[in-house]
Amino acid sequence: MKKNQVIGIDLGGTNVRIGLVEDNKIVKLISNKISSKESQEIVINEIIDVISKIITKNVRGIGIGVPSIVNIEKGIVYEVHNIPSWREVHLKEILENKFKIPTYVNNDVNCFILGEKHFGKGKFYKDIIGLAMGTGLGGGIIINGELFAGKNCGAGEFGLMKYLDKNYEYYCSGQFFQFKYGIKGEEILKSAQNGDEKALEILIEFGEHMGNLINSIMYALNPEIIILGGSVSKAYKFFKKSMYEKINEYEFKTQLTQLKIERSTLKNSAILGASSLVVNKN
Repeated sequence: MKKNQVIGIDLGGTNVRIGLVEDNKIVKLISNKISSKESQEIVINEIIDVISKIITKNVRGIGIGVPSIVNIEKGIVYEVHNIPSWREVHLKEILENKFKIPTYVNNDVNCFILGEKHFGKGKFYKDIIGLAMGTGLGGGIIINGELFAGKNCGAGEFGLMKYLDKNYEYYCSGQFFQFKYGIKGEEILKSAQNGDEKALEILIEFGEHMGNLINSIMYALNPEIIILGGSVSKAYKFFKKSMYEKINEYEFKTQLTQLKIERSTLKNSAILGASSLVVNKN
């Protein structure tokens, strides 16, 4: 019997992670470093080489999430984060010409929230926000069960919204620890786990900023659930209390009682979400 397989790809600034997905499960996973500072052609060829190692005759499509704005219809990516040579790459056309199967391109955080919608904590909700908190802050939006990407995947860029003297990304991602306190996020987490009072205080302060961000999202979109992902979300239990104290300042109390905030526990959510780009087109 012919297997139902698709490929999901999560392209980062330093690595490309590719999964062979069969019956909604990753059956093979490859992660390779990419030469992000090299030419457009070198990086594309590195991605093609990894796809070639995993693709089978049963694969019916490729989905790929990229850290950039994307013309979804044409599969063109622009100004890819951390890959300077990728200013305008016709990625859909390139991969379809190479592998002769349909290819769908979207933003990486959109793929994260699609993964949560189809495979994770968003399964039973229609209106979902995903926040990917790492070295930066990215957002994804699901409205009435469908991804809302806006024009060229510009929707959900909550991190770039002005906040205090900078923007939400500065205060609600790893940048907060790095730039304000000169400490890496993983070091803060480790210190907090060891009971370090200064680290705990910094995470309480971080939680207050997160609460303000979530209030802004609530006023604009009023989702049922907000799902937190990315490396900084690992510290959730340390900033959760102060975050909720700020959220409780939200004016519409009835809506607050209906809001759920969860930390993602889904492994490889962006790869699974990228694979769903293919499934949902067929």
